[in-house]
Parts: sequence; C-alpha cells; structure tokens
Amino acid sequence: MRIGPYELAAPLALAPMAGVTDRPFRLLCRRLGAGLAASEMVTSDVRLWHTPKSRRRMDHAGEPEPRVVQIAGGEPAMMADAARRNVDLGAQIIDINMGCPAKKVCNRAAGSALLRDEALVADILGAVVRAVEVPVTLKMRTGWDAAHRNGARIARIAEDLGVQALAVHGRTRADHYQGAAEYATIREIKTSVRIPVFANGDIDSGAKARAVLEETGADAVMIGRAAQGRPWIFREIRHFLTTGGDFPQPARDEVRDIMLAHLEQLYAFYGEHAGVRVARKHLGWYRDAAMPAHQDKRHDTLSVTSAEALFREMRVAESSLVQLTLARAWLEAAVGEVPAAGGDEEPEPSAAPPTGGRELRRAKVA
Repeated sequence: MRIGPYELAAPLALAPMAGVTDRPFRLLCRRLGAGLAASEMVTSDVRLWHTPKSRRRMDHAGEPEPRVVQIAGGEPAMMADAARRNVDLGAQIIDINMGCPAKKVCNRAAGSALLRDEALVADILGAVVRAVEVPVTLKMRTGWDAAHRNGARIARIAEDLGVQALAVHGRTRADHYQGAAEYATIREIKTSVRIPVFANGDIDSGAKARAVLEETGADAVMIGRAAQGRPWIFREIRHFLTTGGDFPQPARDEVRDIMLAHLEQLYAFYGEHAGVRVARKHLGWYRDAAMPAHQDKRHDTLSVTSAEALFREMRVAESSLVQLTLARAWLEAAVGEVPAAGGDEEPEPSAAPPTGGRELRRAKVA
C-alpha cells in the first residue's frame, strides 16, 4: 500500500505510544518487519520543545523512510506551525493524534476529545494539510462513546480535506483500553472513504490480523501493546498474511540478542541515568511476552526462584553495566544457558561503571 509517494514494505504499522515508541524501539520494530513506525506524540506547543523529552521525540537520526511524526493539539494555527517545523526537522509524514484517551490530553481539547467537535476537526485537518507538502495522516477512534460513534463522518471530513490515510482504533474514547475492540465501525469507515485505512485494536497474531482485515476490509493493520516485549510480532504477522502459516518463535539466542541490543540502544539514546530506568519497563514486557514461550520444563523450583530474584535485582539496577550483567544471568536462569554475544567476554559498559559497593556486589551475580 502507498501513503503519498511512499510504498510501504508491509501492510503493518507500529502504533505510536507515549513512553514506548522512542527511536530505539521504532528502529527495532522496523528491522523486524514493521512497514511504518510513528514517533511518540509531540505537542503542538513549540514553547515546550526545549525539554529533553521533546527533543528526543523529534530525533529521527538513522531512521528509514518514511519518517512519521505524530503531533497533538487543539488549536489549528499551532498544529499547522508544529507540522511545518517537524517537516523542517526531517518528518516525511505528519500524523495527527485524535485517538489518545488520556485525561491530560483530552482535558486540553486534544486527542480523542476532538471527536466531539467536528467543526474543529475540520479546521485542524485543513490547516495542517495546507501547511505542509508531505502526506498528512490521522489516528482516531470510532467516536467519543457508544452513543456517539461518528468515526465515518470524521473519516469523510478527513478525506475531503486531503488527509491521505487513516488509522482507526476499534474503541471509543470512553472505552479507553477496556473490553474488546469492535470492528464494525472500522468497516463502516473503510466503505465510506477511498484512502487507505489501518485497523487497530487487539491484534496480537497473524490469524487475528487476517481476521480483522477480512472483517473490516482495511488495507493494513496497526499493532500497539502486542509489540511490547515482542517486537518480532511484525515478521510473524507478515509471514502469516503472506503464507497462511506460523512463523517459528525466535530461538533463545535470538531473544537474547534482540533484548540485549535493545538495552544498549536505550543507554546510548537516553544516557546512563535515564536509559537504565527506561529499560526497566521493557525488561518487564520481555519477561511477560517473550519468556513464557521459552520456559524449559526441566527447570526445577530453585531455577525459577533464582530467575525471579535476578529479575528483581535487574529492575532496580542503577547502572547499565549491572543491568546488562544481571539481564544475561536472568536469561540463563529463565531459559537455559545463554552464551555471551561476542564469545566469553562480558558486555562493555555504555557509560561509567558502577561505583557503589552495592552495585558492584550485584555485578558479581553472573
């Protein structure tokens, strides 16, 4: 499928998620099969762009085309200005957020709160499309609540104003992330417009992706929470859509290589202090999503207890060296022997090694 001049390598997109889809994670998911990966939501208030968080969200160094930046706000002129500035910084597609259900976003008349005001939606979309020469896309929900599912009307407004693709989460704002996604409204939206539509919500396997595509008639799927701790889901879905068969689960060594390389990228991107902390939630997701498939039935209770203790230590580590050392030991205890990526050598620290006695004692666990 195409968005403007860009032909996507696969009909699969990583959904933008605040605090998750930073540059390291986007690069990882693109490498593992995603055809598109949008940035975390960037505020349209340029006065806030001087913060480290905003600067990192607008850092696209080394990303493959097309580079997608998602912007959020409720004032047409500010949204247009933010779109222009992001294009100047390298954005090749501007995505507009009208799907976020978070209170702090909706309370500012942004995100999915905009779905209640179709006139304002039109003003924002029109202003952004006129402001830039790159494709503009829209991420939305099916409506504000079950009594106000106006997604099809919003979609027609978007198409009429020049928006070139839609991503639709199969829930209303009132649903947040609760209950099951519904796809009837996505199908209604798809039949209402001629532009490409991504179906989003509860897609966690190749079989589910195919079923949703068949039910909705959508052109592609967008994956969000199912990619957390399982970035290889994109190649699994891509393989299933192409062949109808399941892609083999990643081998133990590949899980190790993916996870440890991801940690290194986080340290390099955020720096020592912040990188270790950001890595903690990813480690939790890897354990929840990836490890169950590799649990060795031969492990006794002692091995399981050891793995849990190592995991707890890893989640409170204060340095990259200690976190990496504990991660390797945890993988070995959880899924069996995990050799070092470069032989028998320990991983090199990304920044200064730990200096506290408590940290040094943790490093000896492996």
